[in-house]
Amino acid sequence: MKLGVIGSGLIVQEFLPKLVRLEGIEILGIQGMPSDKEVMEKMAGENNIPHVCYSFDELKETGSDTAYVAVPNFLHFMYCKQALEAGMNVIVEKPMTSNDREAKILQEMAQEKGLYLFEAITTVYFEGYAKIREWLKDIGTVKLVNCNYSQYSRRYDAFRNGEVLPAFDPKKSGGALMDLNLYNLHFVMGLFGKPKAAKYYANIERGIDTSGELIMEYDGFLANCTAAKDCAAPRTFLIQGTDGYISTQYSPNLLGAVTLHRNDGTEEVFDDGMAMERLIPEFRYFIQCINSGDHEACMERLAESVAVSEVQTEARLGAGIVFPADAQ
Repeated sequence: MKLGVIGSGLIVQEFLPKLVRLEGIEILGIQGMPSDKEVMEKMAGENNIPHVCYSFDELKETGSDTAYVAVPNFLHFMYCKQALEAGMNVIVEKPMTSNDREAKILQEMAQEKGLYLFEAITTVYFEGYAKIREWLKDIGTVKLVNCNYSQYSRRYDAFRNGEVLPAFDPKKSGGALMDLNLYNLHFVMGLFGKPKAAKYYANIERGIDTSGELIMEYDGFLANCTAAKDCAAPRTFLIQGTDGYISTQYSPNLLGAVTLHRNDGTEEVFDDGMAMERLIPEFRYFIQCINSGDHEACMERLAESVAVSEVQTEARLGAGIVFPADAQ
């Protein structure tokens, strides 16, 4: 994989030093705004990236065959579409797009062109997540699923003072459902598929959800996904069944140790040790798929992301949260 990076924010600054350690990938360029010149040149120098670019056309000329899109949410669709039109594979930070209409357009393009399109959602690539799926049979009939990813955001301080940053800007597809609750959504739907119904109960300030609860209805059980950027709480994930329950140690983007608690008092603990290396499992998977030509596996993952976007979009619009992308 020959990677071109679009964006220079915190997520890029976090993952670049980790990615350069992986086999099967070469980072050829990083694209950003001229105002980010100093930051990009610093990152390029520290991580042996040969090209600093200020337009997508420049990035294409680096020889990159895959674009990693890590810009504010509302720009994801535009850059993904540009990259696919240019014949490049795409890895895009979550959420993949602002709504399911955009997600389906990109899905169709990737399918028709035989290209790879991955949403970078760390949760589903941990070994601990696979262990949870394996353990489901041990807890009997699932009755309740409860997850809470609440993390007070320093950006909320600015929001309360009248400064609207992308994380809280409806014009830029922000909000708690698009950010933290997306991890909860992927966690639940990756295990149980699409719900029969979903409804979002949100705390809305100035047109954006600063926190909220997404209730999803399945045959025989309910899943409650709570996320907040305006207050904090212990981050938990519980799957409760008639014969026991499964719990996690950290938020769903980190996962950490997972524990099977049986009703007879016995427990099993599994920890893949990757909580603090959260970007590594997903990129190992992306590299393996692209380098081995496993397009079918990519399309399966992409279908899951589109399904999540469908539920997320319907729930968001049902709560009265509208983005400019919804009118196009």
